[in-house]
Amino acid sequence: MGVNMTTVLITGANRGLGLGLEFCRQYAKDGWSVIACCRNLGQAQDLVKLAEKYRNIQVQNLDVVDFDQIDTLAQQLSGHSIDVLINNAGVYGDSQDHGFGQLDYQVWTETLRINTQAPVKMAEAFLPQLQRSDKKLLVNISSLMGSIADNTSGGSILYRSSKAALNAAMKSLSIDLNKLGVGVLILHPGWVKTDMGGTNALIEAEESVAGMRAVIANFSLAQSGSFIKYDGKPMAW
Repeated sequence: MGVNMTTVLITGANRGLGLGLEFCRQYAKDGWSVIACCRNLGQAQDLVKLAEKYRNIQVQNLDVVDFDQIDTLAQQLSGHSIDVLINNAGVYGDSQDHGFGQLDYQVWTETLRINTQAPVKMAEAFLPQLQRSDKKLLVNISSLMGSIADNTSGGSILYRSSKAALNAAMKSLSIDLNKLGVGVLILHPGWVKTDMGGTNALIEAEESVAGMRAVIANFSLAQSGSFIKYDGKPMAW
């Protein structure tokens, strides 16, 4: 990999229909150095195939639930500069069998750990690499469902609360990291045809990621802490 290549690190990069894999594909095609993190290399055939096609993709095993693994990877990559870190790994958590009245609190705790705590832990662990880079941008894939203002249908307590908490945490980080020149973006990818979004979704991953990449490319520090849709429109909190 070239020394001066712009570098992106992406979590949750292994899903065949997922946004993470599409981020890897588009950034690799544009000549970025891509650090693709996935939970289970054995089930990441699509990612492995993509890495065989693009030599600028480096695949790393990372389960974001395991904070020790995050620290270990940060140590392994201690000499790197990371221009853009994309916290993409996430889970839905909610299920029809466990709505209000039968909530699974253990699954809720796990959902909060993956969707809220892990992105903050990633920011802590990889802050030196972000500071060393030119772009210095922490990107978080949130959701319209994390918007309290937009909630008119109820339900999805686990997912909604985890994304609303992510938004709150990252808004705080945008203020705390501003003096270091590190920017924070919170993105809504749209309703995307992914494993989580389902087949009724409105847009393809390719369109969503292309839009989010445009927002990332045009980012300035004055926008830090903003909650933005993939098409560049501001989102209600």
